[in-house]
Amino acid sequence: MDKASVQALFVAKGLSRLVKDLDFIAKTSIRLATLPGDESSLKSGTSKMGGLPDLPPALAWPLWKGVPQSFIAQIRLDDLQRFDTAGLLPQKGMLWFFYDAQQQTYGADPADRGGWNVLYRDDLTGLRRTPFPSTLPATGQFHPCALSFSSEISLSQVPRLDIPHCDWTDAEQKQYEELLSTFPTPADHATSHNRMLGFPDTIQDDMRLQCQLVSHGVTDETDPRAASLAQGAMDWLLLLQVDSDEQAGMQWADAGMLYYWVTGSDLHARRFDGSWLVLQSD
Repeated sequence: MDKASVQALFVAKGLSRLVKDLDFIAKTSIRLATLPGDESSLKSGTSKMGGLPDLPPALAWPLWKGVPQSFIAQIRLDDLQRFDTAGLLPQKGMLWFFYDAQQQTYGADPADRGGWNVLYRDDLTGLRRTPFPSTLPATGQFHPCALSFSSEISLSQVPRLDIPHCDWTDAEQKQYEELLSTFPTPADHATSHNRMLGFPDTIQDDMRLQCQLVSHGVTDETDPRAASLAQGAMDWLLLLQVDSDEQAGMQWADAGMLYYWVTGSDLHARRFDGSWLVLQSD
């Protein structure tokens, strides 16, 4: 569904007055669809979720509290160029995503930093398929899946945060929430949603303020530092959303999701060590 189709949907749902705000609440995202496979069918250096990563020789497998992290995905960035219409991502190289194999990292505590890793290299010379470390728990090893990509529109789940001087009525907000509950279609809404960029499919609260505060060591909004830090909350961008995906054998808490976030300035500078991760579930 493109933005013109979203506009038509708003009109059909009686939300014509809100079309004026679409530029604030509708963002292009990149949908990631998984297709189960096996390692022999996946060429080295290809985009994939789960299975074994293809790592440069000098890149060590990340650890957390002495335990190898789970490999989540590798994204070959030249696969995404035609879908990244805003040019936010690097045009070449690879991103690798790892996460706490014990699934005890939720992103709610400053001490969680290090419980995930986002690694980036622009030179992919010498990639090698790397076996699971012997100490990686079996529950932290996932099924290999090929990835395909498509462009789609994602909608804000908290429009009052994203629209300057939002003037929606309570009735319009309720109608919008009803639209969201089956967006873009009822059938699609019920499927797994792995995505990069755009708005997340939030299960609990909006995460941007959490990322901003907790990444700076603040967990209490009454902390004297919170007010000034909060001004940077909207700088955080969704880098990758990983759904509980049966095909990859991934289950995050109670049918939850992993969300990797990065600030716009770090993304522009191709710095990913300042990323923040949040796990949400029902």
